[in-house]
Amino acid sequence: MARFVAFLRAVNVGRRRVDMATACRVLEQLGHTGVESFVNSGNLLFDATGRTAALEKQIRTALEAEFGFELTTFVRIRRQVQALATDKPFGTIAAGHTHFVLLTLTPLGAAERKAVEALSNDLDEVRVVGRDVHWLIRDKSSNTSLTSSAWSKALPGNPSTARNVTMVERLVTKL
Repeated sequence: MARFVAFLRAVNVGRRRVDMATACRVLEQLGHTGVESFVNSGNLLFDATGRTAALEKQIRTALEAEFGFELTTFVRIRRQVQALATDKPFGTIAAGHTHFVLLTLTPLGAAERKAVEALSNDLDEVRVVGRDVHWLIRDKSSNTSLTSSAWSKALPGNPSTARNVTMVERLVTKL
């Protein structure tokens, strides 16, 4: 049995409402234990056996059946989530700057790694660390120069979801 986190993409914005208590119940019905949610943005902690890709597919299928819309799910094991919180590719983050991690559904190939890191500019710096992406915005997140279309072009056919590293650091304390 291992500890995992399922990160749900784009929930509780607009019409994409996911009740976290219901999502927890769905994971429990799948046989997972120690299920709990963390903040209302689609972060589900649970214990299970199996590989992350199989868990992603299983959880996504069950949640989509429950809620009736696409729910791309990104599963990471405890040590991967801990690394997201402790890796500091930009060093100490200055006050007023924002550090995100982007979780991708599949590991990045060489062309994707190159395309993603090429998104870096004076305001936004992007670095691939392991299978995920660290993104520094030298301002508030609302002032980023990187649009969703820029990310889609750099990661064609590879969905992603972003989380603020400050939130991930808090989530790690629950693991």
